[in-house]
Amino acid sequence: MGGNDNPYAGSFGNQMTGSASFGVQPAPGAAGDPGDLIKETTTATFARDVIEASRQQPVLVDFWAPWCGPCKQLTPVIEKVVREAAGRVRLVKMNIDDHPSIAGQLGIQSIPAVIAFVGGRPVDGFMGALPESQIKQFIDRVAGPAVDDAKAEVEAVLADAKALLDSGDAQNAAGLYGAVLQAEPENSAAIAGMVECMIALGQLAEARRALSQLPEELAKAAAIGAVSKKLDQIEEARKLGDPLALEHRLALDPDDHAARLNLAKIRNVEGDRTAAAEHLLMIMKRDRSFDDDAARRELLSFFEVWGPKDPATIAARRKLSALLFS
Repeated sequence: MGGNDNPYAGSFGNQMTGSASFGVQPAPGAAGDPGDLIKETTTATFARDVIEASRQQPVLVDFWAPWCGPCKQLTPVIEKVVREAAGRVRLVKMNIDDHPSIAGQLGIQSIPAVIAFVGGRPVDGFMGALPESQIKQFIDRVAGPAVDDAKAEVEAVLADAKALLDSGDAQNAAGLYGAVLQAEPENSAAIAGMVECMIALGQLAEARRALSQLPEELAKAAAIGAVSKKLDQIEEARKLGDPLALEHRLALDPDDHAARLNLAKIRNVEGDRTAAAEHLLMIMKRDRSFDDDAARRELLSFFEVWGPKDPATIAARRKLSALLFS
């Protein structure tokens, strides 16, 4: 049946204009240079480099000397960990042969010694050439656990994109999903979101083509599986005829379960999830055996697309449980 023969074809988004495609926006800019994370200090500059600087972020002070073997072991390890911390802490090195007074004031009697300053005060420290894993734990203790800023940014963009899509702005949502895909081409949530935008914009053929071109492993992702099933449901519903005719059949015979099942499928893709679920629950109340329990299987398929947290899923699952176990 062509779209011109189907009175509800427009409800799938064909009335909208615009297009969605993968990678339509440039990737967000890379994070800026975190600055000079490692530096030498002196007795004269200690207050500026450590005391004042630690009011902005934790500063690790590495007290060392050129003749100290363990110091030479510690240096490359701690510098590596500080750089990987990407600005969570800074490292200030002090040669105690040239500048012994600060170490003396702090009571340091053995080196290497690393003292962490926070808010202008020494708060923690360790002595000796610790392994990399323990230095990372020390930094986590001083500066708090690491936060993946890039991941957090991606999650925020995905949330904004979903909000736009839910509000009906599929075009701008597609732009945000495209930005994520520029940075992470295999982000399953962004791929699924882009396909959702294509569906909302009436680009069903393009959506199907995009899904068919995904690698097998990526296609197995839950988000992509759900949007693929949604597309299946839309394509099937387009072939089910006039919903008014189906309602008329039900008015004449409320036990016309085939008509009710088809009407449920149509209401689902129209977005009336409550009505869709009620039709399927009605079939189950009247005849659980109809078409090998087709109503329950279809309802579970709806849940997969709607998601477990959708209010329609929660309400219908509650009614389903009452029906099955009462």
